[in-house]
Amino acid sequence: MRFKLLPDPPETIDVVADAQRAVPLVPGSEDDCCARLMRRLDFPSRDIARTWLTFLRALELASETPSGFVRESTEPTPEHLRAAFRGRVYGAREVLAALDTDAPRSVETVFDEFEDRVPVWETHRAAEDWRDVWRERVERILEWAVLLDLAAERDGGYVRAEDL
Repeated sequence: MRFKLLPDPPETIDVVADAQRAVPLVPGSEDDCCARLMRRLDFPSRDIARTWLTFLRALELASETPSGFVRESTEPTPEHLRAAFRGRVYGAREVLAALDTDAPRSVETVFDEFEDRVPVWETHRAAEDWRDVWRERVERILEWAVLLDLAAERDGGYVRAEDL
């Protein structure tokens, strides 16, 4: 399964481990988990905390059980985060593939290549502004890719990280 929700990237990758530690070891409700994330990481809203909880599931650092959400014992190593990000965040593989060129790519150029991969139902759900929503999502994927050392910013655009 691939997840679409992606929070704004933090200043450092350490925030991912902090967020994981905020998820309980004993299953808790979504409301309880969001309250813990808000309290421990100073997230300003429940929506942001819920997005982080979903993102932690994408990264295989938390899971949803019949009893609620629970922290996984997986260590958030850079290697694990990169692999989970590529494999479980919707659009990450495609956005990274768009960087397989010699020249830096702008968000707009990457979005133009990605646009046909936006699910049709998403274009109907936000009919008037779906392109803006998904352009922002592509930009967020690129920013996370930089944070995870999968990409780099260069000359006003993005390039694939050379050592990966």
